[in-house]
Amino acid sequence: MTNTSAPAAPHRRGVINRLRTFPVTWMVVGTVLVFLTSAVFTAIGAESGPSGMALMALTGMAAGSAFYVLTMRVIARRRIPELARRTAPREALAGLGIGAAFVMASYGIVLVAGGYSIDWAPRDVGKTLMLAIAVNASAAVIEELTFRGLLFQGIERLGGPKHGRWIALTVTAALFGALHIMNPGATLWTSFAIAVEAGVLLGAAFLWRRSLWFVIGIHFAWNVIEGLLGIPVSGHRNPGLFITTVHGSGVLTGGTFGLEASLVPVIVSIAIAVPMLTATARQRSTVSDDRMTS
Repeated sequence: MTNTSAPAAPHRRGVINRLRTFPVTWMVVGTVLVFLTSAVFTAIGAESGPSGMALMALTGMAAGSAFYVLTMRVIARRRIPELARRTAPREALAGLGIGAAFVMASYGIVLVAGGYSIDWAPRDVGKTLMLAIAVNASAAVIEELTFRGLLFQGIERLGGPKHGRWIALTVTAALFGALHIMNPGATLWTSFAIAVEAGVLLGAAFLWRRSLWFVIGIHFAWNVIEGLLGIPVSGHRNPGLFITTVHGSGVLTGGTFGLEASLVPVIVSIAIAVPMLTATARQRSTVSDDRMTS
């Protein structure tokens, strides 16, 4: 008697593997794990002092990073070239440099135009620096792992080798702006501005360098410098080393929401993103095969 049921098990395993490695699967699972882990530790830190807040922020960052790696290796069954350790110092430093230039150019234009005045704020410098670095490092890492690591790469693969990267850039930029609509003082304009100056710029940076270290560097430099200058970061004001006082139109200064709501960084970010996108357009249009062999 012929046994016709033997091939069923390998077939079921094949279906399960395809479902597991389908981009939507690892996008959703990874995003939930990374974001929820960070949110839990952030909530715990909010109930403690500055040292406890900094510790919980860094712990959430480490845990979220571990879940990202596990999601990519175990569920997506893919390598993680975007977090290559060999190029990490170079890419992170380059990102920090571009991010610092971006925020200082934007801030400087508003300052020269009379929109800001700045004064030294005598505080506990060590504690202020510690908290600013820890909290903003955690935010930069978690948001970039989620948006450029999981969502961007998943949408890019779904969109195919010809149009995937441009679809991913558009969708993740829009989502990034929409996420910030819940911030204090947010409006439709602030969400649009963030979608352009952060979503498009960081997406362009990732397309250009294919390194999460690079985009994390840009993101971190923007947030930490802005906070230390005494400007609200996306509506959230934390102690800085300086106090920046706002004068005049919110179109120039960003008002109470912070520099992100100013027209200036929107224009500056476009000036930075366009050369990155131009360089990307010259690259091969294929999405690299980063799947792990079983």
